[in-house]
Amino acid sequence: MNRRTSIAVLALTGFVLAEPAHAQLPAPNAAGVSAGHMHMMVRDPAAHKKLWVDLFGAQVVTRGPLELLRLPGIFLILGQGERAEGSVGSTLDHFAFRVKDLAGTSAKLKGAGVTLTRDDSLEVVATFPDNVKVEFYPAPTLSVPIEHFHAHFYAADVDGLRAWYAKHFGAATPTATNANAMGVPGMSLSFRKTDAAQAPTKGRSLDHIGFEVKDLEAFCKKLAADGVTFEVPFRDVPAIGLKVAFLVDPAGTRIELTEGLSRP
Repeated sequence: MNRRTSIAVLALTGFVLAEPAHAQLPAPNAAGVSAGHMHMMVRDPAAHKKLWVDLFGAQVVTRGPLELLRLPGIFLILGQGERAEGSVGSTLDHFAFRVKDLAGTSAKLKGAGVTLTRDDSLEVVATFPDNVKVEFYPAPTLSVPIEHFHAHFYAADVDGLRAWYAKHFGAATPTATNANAMGVPGMSLSFRKTDAAQAPTKGRSLDHIGFEVKDLEAFCKKLAADGVTFEVPFRDVPAIGLKVAFLVDPAGTRIELTEGLSRP
């Protein structure tokens, strides 16, 4: 497998910790899919890691030699790479969290020098290093300080994209009150229509989105039978205790499928 496309490449980033990655992702839907991870390729992974650990209490855990940042409902993975373009302008514009204390979150971000493009009682929109856009929403009744909320896709054909995620990932169909959203356990999928197609995510700082899948090999065979092509076909990677595959959605969002990410 090409090291740039394999999740195993992150073993080369130089992080050293020993805590195992205990299960924390939600149970999958009927299709076997749940939220998995957000994978960033950035100039200085250590700087990103410090922000997520210091500001939000992310736990640094390992899957073999692979390092992950664990937050309720999601893993963040950081790789090193020179990226000229951020998430804005791509098909995966941003990802988002709900937080118990939005004003406190704003203060922490500003104190750490993170640029805020919106900062009010309804929403905080932050630009992390390498132009990674992250949104935060208030949820004062949360039992934890922070939890993962949504991924937001920008595309010219949002109806087609929603239908694709519904068909292949079992994503819940839109409701009458929110026609722009659907989701899998642990992750709402939001969609915004654009006048023109957006740039593919591969090669940008928010390189791809990850879904955890039960019985990944069978899932990939079903996708292939349905005409889905793979950037990297199903692989078992014993060195990191994971099974993985890569594909790209119709809009250009790179997707990694994993099995075993949240296993103890």
